[in-house]
Amino acid sequence: MNQTVVLLVDDEVPFVEAMSRRLTKRGLTIIPAFSGQEALDKLASKEGERVDVVVLDVKMPGMDGLETLAAIKAKHPLIEVIMLTGHGTIESAIEGMKRGAYDYLLKPSDMDLLTTKVTEASTKKRQHESRIQEARAQMIALRRGD
Repeated sequence: MNQTVVLLVDDEVPFVEAMSRRLTKRGLTIIPAFSGQEALDKLASKEGERVDVVVLDVKMPGMDGLETLAAIKAKHPLIEVIMLTGHGTIESAIEGMKRGAYDYLLKPSDMDLLTTKVTEASTKKRQHESRIQEARAQMIALRRGD
């Protein structure tokens, strides 16, 4: 199975650097981004085509996590997003889930729990991609009359 690629988005540079090191040690490939706009730019790039899961901070200057989540889901609906925040509220968790977040965790997050959630989200994305490929193959077979 391919290594899971995570886009880690948070405006706190030391947090991103520390989390990147810790998640890389757990076998994940990390692409850092320090704002919602940078995350969207990276997802639109060649590098972004490899992303399986986005771990996204809710509270950021400029485009916040909920706005970024909505933009990600609009352009990349199969990418799973885990919201991560030190400023958790029930309201933002509910709103994130309504907008399509896979899950919502509080900072500081247990690394084993975060790694498990990333793995589960990546598996879900790959299952969706597989079903889409199967449906496309069936459509082609039907057009050919097989």
